Amino acid sequence: MDELRLLDLVERYIRGEMNPDERVHFEQLRKNNAEVDQLVVEHTFFLQQMNRLGERKRFRTLLNDIHLHLAEEGQINSARLQGKARVVYLWNRYKRVSAIAASIAVITSLILTSLVWIISPNSPHTKFEELNKKFSLLEDKTRKQASEIDRIKKKTSSVPQNIPFTTGGTGFMIDPKGYLVTNAHVIEDAKQIAIQNNRGEYLVKVVYLDAERDLAILKVDDENFKPYSNLPYGFSKQASKLAEPIFTLGYPRNEVVYSQGYLSARTGYNGDTLSCQIEIAANRGNSGSPILNKKGEVIGILNGRQSDAQGFAFAVQSKYILDVIETMKKETEITSLRIPTRSLINGLDRTEQVKKVQDYIYMVKVN
Repeated sequence: MDELRLLDLVERYIRGEMNPDERVHFEQLRKNNAEVDQLVVEHTFFLQQMNRLGERKRFRTLLNDIHLHLAEEGQINSARLQGKARVVYLWNRYKRVSAIAASIAVITSLILTSLVWIISPNSPHTKFEELNKKFSLLEDKTRKQASEIDRIKKKTSSVPQNIPFTTGGTGFMIDPKGYLVTNAHVIEDAKQIAIQNNRGEYLVKVVYLDAERDLAILKVDDENFKPYSNLPYGFSKQASKLAEPIFTLGYPRNEVVYSQGYLSARTGYNGDTLSCQIEIAANRGNSGSPILNKKGEVIGILNGRQSDAQGFAFAVQSKYILDVIETMKKETEITSLRIPTRSLINGLDRTEQVKKVQDYIYMVKVN
């Protein structure tokens, strides 16, 4: 996310201009990103200072205009102001017909404080009271929005908060209606499974398992889940080429992490034809991450890392994911899956591809 867009989001959040869903997502971003949270705090202080400065400047301008008006009407004796103060008054009195130098602003500022106390000593107090009322209204609005956010969080997440999710990995959508794929070993012996990303947190169930290929098909089992319209990536049926650039998105920690590398062998460990070898950074929690090529096509699913070869990992090829899905259709009542074979992000630069893909990648949490 570029800095200008982030600052715009922060300012809308501070001013209370976000709708409840946007605030839920932004609160999650603050929780997961300390830098964003610090930016919110600093920008809040900055806006408060700017508001106060603006109010003071408007107040001082108003006092100066009142003084000049009273002097012109003869209601005050400006002759009591001596030296530079008198010069300032004369210049302001005839500024409409005289080409006065820009230095008048500097001279005016030197006597501004005295004018404030001479003309209206009680006005600053009134102005500050008005500011305090505005801040109080803003705080009240923020409290109401916070209550609304809590209500939405309870509504959009049916995952029990007291479940100790101890292990997990990554999964990604294979059908817009809420079907995902991950590794079989990720959900092994699971009692309950949940998935989570910045879109929300949902309970899922296992609908098909293929231990030999280390693949598991999951289905979102949550009434709060809203199906996608389509998937941005497609699944490649073709074998990938050696040295082909690849990238992945996964959850080795509590935020999505991007890694890139290349295909280093068409077969896996000890010549395993089920998988292929890739050179890419992979850590605990990356199991189940999609492997995509430069066209934005899924060419495999990451399923492990060779312990004695740092940087090398293995992925089950995408054609076996499609095979497992076809087998599932024959052996179960699940026959309506729509597995895309055409990528909608082909031709976009990598940054845009990642931006469009990341909402379809989930952390898989297992209890």
